[in-house]
Amino acid sequence: MSSDSDDMRHWWRTSIIDMKPGQIAFRGHAIEDLIGNVSFAQMIWLMTKGYMPSAEQANLLECALVAGVDHGPQAPSIAAARMAATCGVGLNNVMATGVNMLGDVHGGAGEQCAELYLDIAARMDGGVDLEKAVIDGIAAWRENHGKIVSGFGHRFHKPVDPRAPRLIALVRGAAEAGTVSGRFAEIGEAVQREIGVGRGTPIAMNIDGATAVIFCELGFPPPLARGLFCLSRSVGVLAHGWEQMQQGGRNKGPMPPKFLPVYEAAPKKSDN
Repeated sequence: MSSDSDDMRHWWRTSIIDMKPGQIAFRGHAIEDLIGNVSFAQMIWLMTKGYMPSAEQANLLECALVAGVDHGPQAPSIAAARMAATCGVGLNNVMATGVNMLGDVHGGAGEQCAELYLDIAARMDGGVDLEKAVIDGIAAWRENHGKIVSGFGHRFHKPVDPRAPRLIALVRGAAEAGTVSGRFAEIGEAVQREIGVGRGTPIAMNIDGATAVIFCELGFPPPLARGLFCLSRSVGVLAHGWEQMQQGGRNKGPMPPKFLPVYEAAPKKSDN
C-alpha cells in the first residue's frame, strides 16, 4: 500500500520542471545553464514541446509572436484592458481582462484556422490535390462553423493585412533553408485565393491566418496556436494597461459619457 507521503508527492505529476531546494531544472536543463544562453522564444518551445528548438525554428516562432503583440485600442482585448486599468484593479487583473477577450472570433481564431489547415493537409495526404482539398475543406468548415472562415478577412486591412505577407515570406525563406516544409504556406495562400474567388474580390489573410501557418509549419497543435497568440497579445495588453495607468482616468467606459447607447423600448404588455 502507498504511504500518505507517496500519495502527496504523486498528487501532481510533471515532466516540465524538476524543482527541489537549491535546484531548478526545466525539461532536464538546469536554470543556470538556460539563463543568458537561450531566448524567450526558445524557452517557450522548450516548455511546450519538451526539447530545445534549432535557432532557425525559434526565430520563426519569434516572428509570429512579434507580429501579434498589438492592434490598438479598437481591438476588444486592448480596449477591455484599458477600461479595466481605470477601475482601480492591479496590472495582473488588467492583463487577465484583456487575455480573457481572446475567444474564437478575436485572437483565438488562429486555433480554428490551424484546424482547417490540418484538415486540408490530411485530405492531401489521402491523395486529393491541393485545389480540391481546399475547396472541400472550406465547404466542410462552413457546414460546421458558418460562412466566415477564421483567419481571413479584416475590418481595417483590405485587401491586405500588412503582417501576413511578411510572415508568409519568412516561412518561404525558412522552407528554402530546410527549416520547415512550406506546405502550410501553400495551403494558407490557396485558402485565401479560394475565398477571394468565391466572393468575387480579394480577401486579406489576417494575423490569425498567418500565424496559424507558422504554428502548423512548426508542428504546434491547434490549441497551442491560441495559447501562443495569447502570449503574444499579452505584451500589447501589458503595454496599454500600463500606459493607461500613467494617463489616469477613472471608470472609462467604451465611449465618452456624452454618447449614450440607443434605447430600444420593449413593447408594452397588457395588464390583462
